[in-house]
Amino acid sequence: MKDLLFATSTGWAPLLLRITLGAVMFPHGAQKLLGWWGGSGFKASLDYFTGTIGLPAIAGVLIILAESVGALALIAGLGTRIWAAAFLVIMVGAIITVHGSNGFFMNWFGAQAGEGIEFNLLMIGMALALLVAGGGRFAVDGTLA
Repeated sequence: MKDLLFATSTGWAPLLLRITLGAVMFPHGAQKLLGWWGGSGFKASLDYFTGTIGLPAIAGVLIILAESVGALALIAGLGTRIWAAAFLVIMVGAIITVHGSNGFFMNWFGAQAGEGIEFNLLMIGMALALLVAGGGRFAVDGTLA
């Protein structure tokens, strides 16, 4: 089981993927957890997840923690496959609950009701690649394996 979770290649591509995925995900998590970068903070984000979307509170808390703390762990390469799987589930959930009804494209010109799924699909693709390859070069996972 340890090898399944932590074994990794020594390639550069997974390193670049995990840093990019973590660096893009962290600001979204920091908005939800800390209110940084114009975010609403923990309580309002949790209220959105439970009230507007209808998720159980524990799911909202896990999403907020995954997007913030998990993104930092992913950048370090600690639990790469675990965090990649979590981000995959979060992005599929975002498509189902929020973005799927808005079509494919981002709302660049304000002509749609909301954002489409293209961002989510990019995140899913990166997460899938990390699930297959592991964290790559300089990942803490390599030491644990």
